[in-house]
Amino acid sequence: MTFQARSMAALLGGATFAALGALGASAETVKLTLLGVGDVYNYEEEDGRGGFARLNAVAKAERAANPNTLYLFDGDMLSPSLMSGFDKGQNTIDFTNLVPFDLAVPGNHEYDFGPENFAEKMKASKYPWAAINITNEDGSPVEGLGGVMVKEVGGLKVALIPVAQDTSPEVSSTGSLKFLPTVDSAVAAAGKAREDGADIVVGVVQTNMENDRALIKSHAFDVILSGDDHSYATAYDGVTAYVETSIDGQFLTPVDLYVTVEEKDGKREVEWYPGFRFIDTASVTPDPESVALAEKFTAQLDETLNVEIGVTETPLDSRRNVVRAEEATMGNLIADAMRVQTGADIAIMNGGGIRADRTYDAGTKLTRRDILKELPFGNVTVVTELPGSQVLLALENGVSQVEKGAGRFPQVSGLTFAFDASAEPGSRVSEVMVAGAPLEADKVYKVAVNDYILGGGDGYAALGGGRIITDGPTGSLVANDVMAYVADHAPIKMEIEGRIKKLGGN
Repeated sequence: MTFQARSMAALLGGATFAALGALGASAETVKLTLLGVGDVYNYEEEDGRGGFARLNAVAKAERAANPNTLYLFDGDMLSPSLMSGFDKGQNTIDFTNLVPFDLAVPGNHEYDFGPENFAEKMKASKYPWAAINITNEDGSPVEGLGGVMVKEVGGLKVALIPVAQDTSPEVSSTGSLKFLPTVDSAVAAAGKAREDGADIVVGVVQTNMENDRALIKSHAFDVILSGDDHSYATAYDGVTAYVETSIDGQFLTPVDLYVTVEEKDGKREVEWYPGFRFIDTASVTPDPESVALAEKFTAQLDETLNVEIGVTETPLDSRRNVVRAEEATMGNLIADAMRVQTGADIAIMNGGGIRADRTYDAGTKLTRRDILKELPFGNVTVVTELPGSQVLLALENGVSQVEKGAGRFPQVSGLTFAFDASAEPGSRVSEVMVAGAPLEADKVYKVAVNDYILGGGDGYAALGGGRIITDGPTGSLVANDVMAYVADHAPIKMEIEGRIKKLGGN
């Protein structure tokens, strides 16, 4: 069912063309362009591709080429990035205000700095934010957050169905907000929009591919533009056109819908077919206004961050697929820093909080910038006292979704453990040792974690309920702990030590 972008004719069956031809010369055809983008974290390009300057250039060009263009955002931009660690995502608002969206859906990362920060950023936006499945705790609407939007475009009624990821409370700091089921909410709203007379129904969603497949299968939508998975894909099953919108605006696919409308027996009949266009932004000339803003931000960051703090004697690895699945040298460094700087017995760091997704050669001089790229969320190191039984539950949670590459995977210090991913979640962990001795269920340990997982983020409910030794303003940023550790212990020598052992042939 999945296609890479191809010619329009290849995406269509003969029956569709026949149906269009049967409409006759009196039918009106409108070209509607839908440009979706999501998961845009870094304002800068990477290897000559992506970034807001190129994205803004494409959006301007699409609107200039076709006034019937809708520019839509499907989640995740306020965090994480190096700059967001300083301004809580305001830079992304500044860039997108230069070329405003017609509609933006909040992703889970819009809440990384809490719902209050997102509320401020909504007010600062020159475009509307919306999600049909986010409410206050009592079910009332969230101020500033809209619902289904119907746009009149070229004589067409286009219903935009904005839907957020219902797992956001597990992976971000959403406070007391309620997130209703993504798929059920989306399908119900699409059906209602169709009943109310929408000619075209477009899902603007931030959700994973499993949910995407369910939404496509529902055939409730004409088009689905989806973020969250950091990948690029297109599909068309003859009913629903689909785009997974890449990451950082690197690859873009405007979808041109050729919509034919006529009146038959007093009824409005709508037929359409899609054209997928592939844009590799490496070929795009950046928008000059956006480039000037990027240069301003870069100058501010360079002055503060290009300061060397130490050298690594051994290679370091923070690649996404490593920190979320196995022992990683960067994970060891961060966890060691948290444990040593606080004097804790154990440290646990969620792999999803380690973000630079790169390797460092032996001999690399580490800078403040490097550490903040690894740890852009601004989390605080907290020490809590917990019995060994809760430490075990925390580890079980950490490996419960390893096969999905979930960010909850634990990078650890002060302990070692084994896990078997083929076992049932909750029964995967064994051989837990603390300082060379078996973990004791009733013994109380000092555990250093970040404030996000302490609050239950990434499913770490087991870390709650202990006596907090450091918290909030009395703690320090995880990034600052790592910087201090590197400065004190350089040259850094990190090895894969067997802290985490895979069982079951994994």
